[in-house]
Amino acid sequence: MRSSRVLCAALQGHTALVTGSSSGIGRAVALRFAKEGADVAINHPLGGECPNAEAVAKEIRDMGRRSFVVGCDISDEAQVDRMVKQVHSEFGKIDILVNNAGTPQGGGKPVEELAISDFDRVMAVNVRGTFLCTRAVLPLMYERNYGRIINTSSQTAYRPCNPGFAHYVMSKGAINAFAKAVSLDISARGPECDVKINTVAPGVTLTPILEVLDKETLDYLKSSIPRGVLGAVDEVTPSYVFLASPEAKHMVGQCISPNGGEVFL
Repeated sequence: MRSSRVLCAALQGHTALVTGSSSGIGRAVALRFAKEGADVAINHPLGGECPNAEAVAKEIRDMGRRSFVVGCDISDEAQVDRMVKQVHSEFGKIDILVNNAGTPQGGGKPVEELAISDFDRVMAVNVRGTFLCTRAVLPLMYERNYGRIINTSSQTAYRPCNPGFAHYVMSKGAINAFAKAVSLDISARGPECDVKINTVAPGVTLTPILEVLDKETLDYLKSSIPRGVLGAVDEVTPSYVFLASPEAKHMVGQCISPNGGEVFL
């Protein structure tokens, strides 16, 4: 009989690593995966303790699932390799990787005023981090001929909606292209290799990342959404659950964009 603490069994028996999962969409995805039956490793970028990350892990353990916290700057190759080895050692396998960690550092400035250090940090986390985590996890998935990699992009990669975020938009466009290209690498291994990489590109969603925007800007963003409201994290997570599940076998290099109708892909 299924435990009452598990919502359903879409990910029952699976293990997942979700980067940037101490808050926002990453937190919501990690909790939803646990409700679907998965054990989840929680990642944050800090070197020391992170109360928010520990709280997420506790919530997951309270559901009867396994969870622990691993700090890692995903732009650092050595740290990423250590993180992946730790998660693999703890869980015995990594079925799902969600490349969710991201930053809009320096956002709100036109290109000619953007600090190179801000540009470099956005590319390091959003693009290099996605590459490093994928690179570290793929061999483990290949060994079992199974795995799901899901990248968090943004609808802004298709329709930039606010000035001053060119570097962020650029990074998200790179993430979309990366998933498509890596899908060809994976597919070359033949149909027996059930490893898939896809992308979720949420529209404007109510997360801490919006704290850099003023009310006028938020009202403008809301007015451009046919549904008439900003997205909630719980309205975004089902896309991740589907792409993380065995049912997503025929999803190859695709992008799902829960955005309230603002962009039609």
